[in-house]
Amino acid sequence: MARYTGSVCRICRRENLKLFLKGDRCFGDKCAFDRRSYAPGEHGQRRRGKISDYGIQLREKQKVKRMYGLSEKQFRLTFQTADRQKGITGTNLLVLLERRLDNVVYRLGFVNSRSQGRHFVRHNHFQVNGKRVNVPSYLIRIGDEITIGEKSKKVQALNDAMEAVVRRGIPQWLEFEKANVKGVVKSFPVRDDLTLPMQEQLIVELYSK
Repeated sequence: MARYTGSVCRICRRENLKLFLKGDRCFGDKCAFDRRSYAPGEHGQRRRGKISDYGIQLREKQKVKRMYGLSEKQFRLTFQTADRQKGITGTNLLVLLERRLDNVVYRLGFVNSRSQGRHFVRHNHFQVNGKRVNVPSYLIRIGDEITIGEKSKKVQALNDAMEAVVRRGIPQWLEFEKANVKGVVKSFPVRDDLTLPMQEQLIVELYSK
């Protein structure tokens, strides 16, 4: 699978929105988006012209796709799954993205970013209901318990992340038991739980063409 290996700060600048792709660094003075909040590249500071409706839809899709760290194929397959489900397709899409294991361990504060979550999930650091799961796209269910493997509790990066989670908080649909180093999925997220500015209807319009 193709993987982006460039500067993730350029992604935030390109989308003109802080996507919190570098974890704790995004909350500090070194955040590149705060220092240079214009598009990257030689002509990044030029005034932008009028964007077509298609361009607006495309940028919204790119923003959400990059926020969750998915490839184009992964994102399209997720959209197709959301489209087959009952309910509002756009909301279904966001809920599916939030249910991914790499996102859930990030939301619980086990890791500092979704990319770090993918890394640690692939390296067998997390368990779901007592069983090791190393697939970042694994969809959690209500009542699932996410824990860190016994040996992994000594990994400093995981301990540092759990200390820093107070900066962003834990969403209401999840519960973190610090004493047991365990996360519990209380419910699936609803649209109001997702606070970052996302216009999912634009993505639905783009894929519906």
